[in-house]
Amino acid sequence: MNSPSPVASTRLAYLDWLRGLAAVIMIQGHAFHSFTKPELRTSGPYVLSQFVGGMPPAIFLFLVGVTLAFLMDNRERKGLPPLARWQASLRRAAYLFGLAFLFRLQLWLFAWPTSPWTDLLKVDILNAMGFAVAVLSPMALFSTAERARLGAATGLVIALCSPLVSRLDWTGVPPLVKAYLAPDYYAFAFFPWASFVAFGVSAGSILKLVRPEQVERLLQWGAVVGFALILGGQYLANIPYSIYPSADFWLDSPLLILIKLGVILVALAFAYLWMSYVVGNRWSWVRQFGMTSLLVYWVHIELMYGRWLWFWKENLTIGQTAIAAVAFILLMLALSVARTQWKNWRLMGAWLSWRAMAPRRAFGD
Repeated sequence: MNSPSPVASTRLAYLDWLRGLAAVIMIQGHAFHSFTKPELRTSGPYVLSQFVGGMPPAIFLFLVGVTLAFLMDNRERKGLPPLARWQASLRRAAYLFGLAFLFRLQLWLFAWPTSPWTDLLKVDILNAMGFAVAVLSPMALFSTAERARLGAATGLVIALCSPLVSRLDWTGVPPLVKAYLAPDYYAFAFFPWASFVAFGVSAGSILKLVRPEQVERLLQWGAVVGFALILGGQYLANIPYSIYPSADFWLDSPLLILIKLGVILVALAFAYLWMSYVVGNRWSWVRQFGMTSLLVYWVHIELMYGRWLWFWKENLTIGQTAIAAVAFILLMLALSVARTQWKNWRLMGAWLSWRAMAPRRAFGD
């Protein structure tokens, strides 16, 4: 299933593969969360599905930071002045915010009249992406080398400040403002989730600073750093001392952020090796998910949490839920392939039309 498009792709296959892996993990996690019977939610398979399901948001946010770094570097290489580069980053943030509000509006309309209007203001992962990109957009004023250091430092500061932000007195603060800023189990707040975007900016900037032949060695070292973060974070999390008066490991702990960052770095290196030495130029169903992750995210959320499958909601056994998760993965894969092929057909048609018109333009017609 090679792409018939005559237009050369500039996408990095290993980034698409990592994004696709996150999408697959996300689908199974949401399937178990939506369909499993309440009395089975303490079982091992359910707990494992939700534990693993905590990684996709971090991966998505990290990759948003990587692509933001690519955008900033591209504008810098084109010679745009700092202000124009900043404006380009703000437009990216506005685009993400627009998608976020369209997503919430669609969910609200499809659930009307049972859905409260406050659902329109829920801070979901797309909102977190837009807000984080807007806040971090001034990094476009710096050079790529400076962003590599600044992104890492900013991500670390956000992670370290998260337990402190949780303990602030939010009395009198509008709930929407708190939802965008303060750590919460039911929202993707700036603290700590934006740290992954900042770390992604750093990683993307470093990728732009090295030559193509150096990427493999770079990612190997990234995997080493990733393992060190995982092991170091686990060790520090288990000692009975902390610099914070109180911290919730699963909500705002900087150590959890660093452990997840370590997992991302290891997965990124694996994705590069897998796509380079195993898949090559062949079609990859995991990468396919990554190329249409927004569409997959949007549609599966509506199907799993909307009114369509009400008869499955919190009504399936572990085995039945596992089958439903596999069925959803296959359904979303079919949707993804259909979207890609439709896009390729449009590109092919546009290219053929251009070729047909070329002789006429050559003679001034």
